[in-house]
Amino acid sequence: MATTQPTSTTTTLVHRATSGAAEWWRTAVIYQVYPRSFADADGDGIGDLPGITSRLRHLARLGVDAVWLSPFYRSPQHDAGYDVADYRDVDPVFGTLADADDLLATAHDLGIRVIVDLVPNHTSDEHPWFVQAVAAGPGSPERARYVFRDGRGTDGEQPPNNWTSVFGGPAWTRLTEPDGTPGQWYLHLFDVHQPDLDWTNDEVREEFRSVLRFWLDRGVDGFRVDVAHGLVKAEGLPDWDGTSAMIDGAHEGTTGSEDGATGAGSTGPMWDQDGVHEIYRDWHSVLAEYDGDRCLVAEAWVEPLARLAAYVRDDEMHQAFNFSFLTTLWSADALRRVVTESLEANDEVGAPTTWVLSNHDVVRHASRLGLATPGAKPNGIGAQDPQPDEELGLRRARAATLLMLALPGSAYLYQGEELGLPEHTTLDDDERQDPTWWRSGRTERGRDGCRIPLPWTADEPGHGFSPTGATWLTQPDSFARYALDAQRGVRGSTYETYRSALRLRREFRLGSGSLAWVDGLPDTARGSVLAFVNREILVVTNLGPETLRLPADLQLVHASQDLAVAEDDAVLVPADTTVWARLGR
Repeated sequence: MATTQPTSTTTTLVHRATSGAAEWWRTAVIYQVYPRSFADADGDGIGDLPGITSRLRHLARLGVDAVWLSPFYRSPQHDAGYDVADYRDVDPVFGTLADADDLLATAHDLGIRVIVDLVPNHTSDEHPWFVQAVAAGPGSPERARYVFRDGRGTDGEQPPNNWTSVFGGPAWTRLTEPDGTPGQWYLHLFDVHQPDLDWTNDEVREEFRSVLRFWLDRGVDGFRVDVAHGLVKAEGLPDWDGTSAMIDGAHEGTTGSEDGATGAGSTGPMWDQDGVHEIYRDWHSVLAEYDGDRCLVAEAWVEPLARLAAYVRDDEMHQAFNFSFLTTLWSADALRRVVTESLEANDEVGAPTTWVLSNHDVVRHASRLGLATPGAKPNGIGAQDPQPDEELGLRRARAATLLMLALPGSAYLYQGEELGLPEHTTLDDDERQDPTWWRSGRTERGRDGCRIPLPWTADEPGHGFSPTGATWLTQPDSFARYALDAQRGVRGSTYETYRSALRLRREFRLGSGSLAWVDGLPDTARGSVLAFVNREILVVTNLGPETLRLPADLQLVHASQDLAVAEDDAVLVPADTTVWARLGR
């Protein structure tokens, strides 16, 4: 460490470098593909598996280690495929099982591993099991697979409890029985078309073991587990005065606490119950039957971070998204707290920290960071809402990404962020398809704005997304300047900045590296600078409004923006910029 310290600075070691061979997922950069918005091969305006396969070389050139595919299973698409009707088949809108096999083979030939989404908290209401449950009636084995209950009140006319749906409205819907009489209620923590499974049922547990093996046998390298913290509900399903939300941490002013928490954790008797860990220990043993270091990734909105770390103990999940990091505001102190607590909590259980800034459920970080409160997390942005500063947001997003990619552990990228794509903040409300928009009474615009089809070429219809120019959601005109062909080979473009960062991250082994905070750099007393050392790289992020001067003996490795050099050879780091450097020229 001492060899990388600028004169008169001090360092505080937080995380030690790992040594020896390690599983691939501990340091991987994994790229999320949202299939309907990545690339369309058949011209219907909806992305598909052959479209993804045709663009895999882009991911290989970018330098990612693996790809995560959001759901492509057979589904009525009430929630963009997260309402699964058949876990062992591909929805015709995306292709066929043969197309899935071709994608897997092509990715593996290019050295890219493939993680697929698994949705175990709920099925579609068109899943054969739920159709059977409705027909079978109360008390049947078929209904025991789901959370059915009698209603409260004289005639059962009131829901079994007061829980609300994450998408808005009540979390219970009452059936009309086959004979036409009002019947039992079923739980759906999300959309009415997504009935929750009952994970106390042995048949449910055995079914998902079988689903895991089906896809493992086809060669997938792991599973991202949707709503991993929600499978088990508190015994008795007690009333709760809170309100479920997609992102509980979506509050302006949240800067983080001493344990790194930002308010991103979901609370209530339907979330983070201890019983989920038994399920993941069981799944861990299934994956251990297969070679190749297959992995489980938890989508778990859980805080404090020590609680999240329980999901990645050595006999459970392998990774868990760090949503506390994602929901931290653009503040040096808050970021330092959440990074420190994240590394310390995961080190306790011997797991990597899994960093993330954007995904298909949140406003893109290039837009969040351009809001009046940089990093605030609205549940969607519409034309009538306060608009982010697009240029400032991208500047901060590039700085945030270089900060993230320099941290030890694994990292996830969301499709299009390598192009600097902003949120589509002026999408016509009549186009919106996210059930959040409707179930919230048109008050929460939801997630469509981050799911706009990607721009591949600037001057083609639909920006090259589809051979016909069709796109299932309208792209904003601004996407032309973000298109891949407008950035490839252009020095300083966001795309080339990402490519260089991934290459250097691998070259300097930052994913398996160490982290020591650096204090005492010139001009850092303002508390607006975050600085740390990972292996031989000094990482400095200037979050403040003023230009930062760094020592003249730094050897610049990479930066999120162009830098200037002062007359005394000091490196000048402008506001909202991250620099990677080595000492000694």
